[in-house]
Amino acid sequence: MPRKIDHRERRELLADALMRLAAARGLEGVSLRHVAAEAGVSTGMVQHYFGTKDEMMTFALGMVMDRIRGRSQDELAPSSPRELVRGLLLQVLPLDETRRLENHVVLAFHAYAAVKPSIASGLREAAAETRTFLADQLRAAGRVDGADGLDRLDGLDGLDPERAAAGLLALVDGLGLQVLSQQYAKEDAVTVLDAQLALLFGEAQG
Repeated sequence: MPRKIDHRERRELLADALMRLAAARGLEGVSLRHVAAEAGVSTGMVQHYFGTKDEMMTFALGMVMDRIRGRSQDELAPSSPRELVRGLLLQVLPLDETRRLENHVVLAFHAYAAVKPSIASGLREAAAETRTFLADQLRAAGRVDGADGLDRLDGLDGLDPERAAAGLLALVDGLGLQVLSQQYAKEDAVTVLDAQLALLFGEAQG
């Protein structure tokens, strides 16, 4: 019997080809024809699975986010809230070839979204999901009810979990950019992240 076609697998094959092109040359000049050549398939096959480049880009971005979450969950579950936060953020930093490629792809998406706002919704949704996850873990690590009824974190007086989560994500985004541009060593980026986590979780500094 002929092997049943796995449509998800085909879409991921094409998305991986798009990611390689995005890392090498950005997204602005990439066409469905370029993706077909990179994947070693016909342009017609690409068009069968993705009607437009924007549709394929949205799928590829979601695939990157799913892989990041999957790696962190596989490595750390079950773990403490602090370990889950650190594990997820380490998966976002470009500390190996896989994560370096993913960071290049996300940067290319940001650049493309700046001139093509219709594609930006995928970025917003992915960032919002990550911030929500981080904030939930920070709440679980130690909830403090402020006089105004808002949650506060023990480690950083006056800062609520939502803002702390946004700050962590912004920190990692900035560190990732500096590692990619070779302004910062990977080990130094991890050290900076750990120092911020120690501050948030109220740990003693060495």
